[in-house]
Amino acid sequence: MNPAAQYIINQPEPYRSILMHLQAVIEHTLPEAVLQYKWRIPCYYINKKPICYLNASQKKEFVDVGFWHSAYLSKKYDAYLVSENRKLVKSLRYKALEDVKDAVFIAILQEVYMHKEKSFYK
Repeated sequence: MNPAAQYIINQPEPYRSILMHLQAVIEHTLPEAVLQYKWRIPCYYINKKPICYLNASQKKEFVDVGFWHSAYLSKKYDAYLVSENRKLVKSLRYKALEDVKDAVFIAILQEVYMHKEKSFYK
C-alpha cells in the first residue's frame, strides 16, 4: 500500500474520516493529482508540482490542509485560511468532518490549480 494512503488509514477517528473525505474531494476535483508521501505526510502533486498536503495533528486536535500557492488565493478565502506565522503556506483546519465546507474547499483547490505552474512566491 502507498505510504500516504497507509498514513490516512492508520489515523484514529475523527482524523481518518476527515482525511478520507478530503482525499475523495481532492481526487474528484483534481483527477490528475497524484498522492505521494513526503515529509512523513500525504502530499498531492500535479506534474511534479506540490498542490497541497494533509496533516493530522493529534496533539493540536485538527486536520491541516496546507496550500503552498496560497499567495495567489483570492482574499475572499482569508476568513477560512490560517497562516500561523508561516511565510508561504496557508491552510484549512478541521476538527470534525462536519466542519468541512466542500464548496469552499473545492473553490480553493480550483484556484490553486490555476496557479500550479507559478512559483510559491508572488
